[in-house]
Amino acid sequence: MQRIPLSDHRPVPVSRHSGPAWPRPPACLRACDLGLPPEGARVAVAGLVILRQRPGTAKGVIFVTLEDETGVVNVIVWRKIYERFRRAVIAGRMLRVTGRMQRAHSVTHVIAEKIEDISDMLDLLVRPETGAGFAPGAEMR
Repeated sequence: MQRIPLSDHRPVPVSRHSGPAWPRPPACLRACDLGLPPEGARVAVAGLVILRQRPGTAKGVIFVTLEDETGVVNVIVWRKIYERFRRAVIAGRMLRVTGRMQRAHSVTHVIAEKIEDISDMLDLLVRPETGAGFAPGAEMR
């Protein structure tokens, strides 16, 4: 397995069957690979934000669900982390989250330590010169 330094934030296109190339930040695990690291391991994940929840009974905890090309990732954001990365949590359409693995009752979560808004990488999906993205109005197969 090739190791990519965390300081290298260039996107790495990964093709999904015949679909678009997915802009994957270096060193991020795919949702389908979250079963591989041990409990408590520090990991990075990235994906589209499909859900943000802040239940009144959760004492300031925010639950974020990210989706990548292989599935979903459940992220828990504690109040102090939310305060530090508030803008990314609220406004980000695509996030990179670094944190610790937690497994409880057959559910895997990433406990967020750092949250980055990488929404600008979404533009890589629609660039016509790459030939891999979808143009507006393009038909999906």
